[in-house]
Amino acid sequence: MLDVQTTPLPGVLLLTPRRFGDDRGFFCESWNKPRMADAGIDLDFVQDNHSFSRARGTVRGLHFQAPPHAQDKLVRCGRGALFDVAVDIRTGSPTFGQWVGYELSFDNGHQLLVPKGFLHGFMTLTDDCEICYKCTDVYAPDCDGAVLWNDPDIAIDWPLAEAAILSPKDEAAPKLADFNSPF
Repeated sequence: MLDVQTTPLPGVLLLTPRRFGDDRGFFCESWNKPRMADAGIDLDFVQDNHSFSRARGTVRGLHFQAPPHAQDKLVRCGRGALFDVAVDIRTGSPTFGQWVGYELSFDNGHQLLVPKGFLHGFMTLTDDCEICYKCTDVYAPDCDGAVLWNDPDIAIDWPLAEAAILSPKDEAAPKLADFNSPF
């Protein structure tokens, strides 16, 4: 019922819930607490977020929330397609500064579980793209942080060559080398 794939970063998982479809469309349980717990994923989500980006090439991230409001996130694409990224910022981790990225789309139904201690960001691959994600803590502005999306020390292989569309906050984010991780 649920396909769970591990990634090179411990704790980051690629999930694909089963879709039940016919000529009308499909039905899918994007989150089912008992089934997720049976798969070893036991999280209590307290906030759902829904983000819309008009233009292909929009980048949001790389973001995190520091303790005491650190968040686990379960991310999926509600419309279109995006490239979703997690970067390990856990001090002392053997994978510190390493990243994984996956295409999440309405068509493929993939979801990315991004645990606390990881940066999260995405780039839209289509116009009119929607991303939906569940969080294990509420948004706390005083715990909000970011690292530069195109930091050469992280070297994320973003899929679109054209100029990224960024917020002023994301353009001004520090590089990983200039950042003190709270994790």
